[in-house]
Amino acid sequence: MKSRFTIGDKKVFTHKVGVDDLAIFDAGTVHSVCSTFALAKHIEWASRLFIIDIKGEDEEGIGTMIKIEHVSPAFVKQTLDFEATVASISKNELICDVIVKYKSRIIAKAKTGQKLLKKEKLNKIFSSLAD
Repeated sequence: MKSRFTIGDKKVFTHKVGVDDLAIFDAGTVHSVCSTFALAKHIEWASRLFIIDIKGEDEEGIGTMIKIEHVSPAFVKQTLDFEATVASISKNELICDVIVKYKSRIIAKAKTGQKLLKKEKLNKIFSSLAD
């Protein structure tokens, strides 16, 4: 990992909540607000922005963990700011703290983990586990 980031560096990603982000399951819509699982996708993307900047041609990032505290609802058409902050870098692992806000209101607090691996190694892992 050719890290050029340090603890405290930030990346910001914005996303406008849409109908695809709602808490909808096979049984129907639970709430007409942004679901926790939609937040997870966007939270992981915010931290992946660091990986995109540092990965080599022969490398790829893979998520290792995500922890979300969903504290407030976000409604359709609200634009959310996802701010990822580098919490630690150790060998090939990047840990980020992510805060999600609508204006000044906190929607969620999260922590993500991603590892950077050689594509060849990642493909071997996937191949060994596939049916």
